Amino acid sequence: MSKIAATQAKLTDETPVELQEMAAAIEALPQRYRDSVAPALARVIECSTRRRRILNLVQEALSQLRLDMKYLIFDLEATRRERDQYKEMIEKDQS
Repeated sequence: MSKIAATQAKLTDETPVELQEMAAAIEALPQRYRDSVAPALARVIECSTRRRRILNLVQEALSQLRLDMKYLIFDLEATRRERDQYKEMIEKDQS
């Protein structure tokens, strides 16, 4: 399998359209040019895929953090309400 064919095999739906178009354009080049450009294209595709995975992980982590914050705020508000109720009960008992 040639280097460009291996690179083409790595292209997925996650690969940006621009990179897919670039790979197709490189595939149309004569063999000697393809062989010199294929390794660089493979690295670019790999880096792009890695960055996209990292971005997805960061977005998922942020979503989880937002959800956790909502739970914590809810819990804090409930704790404050309970505290205020107990204070009120203690004040009634003392008077």
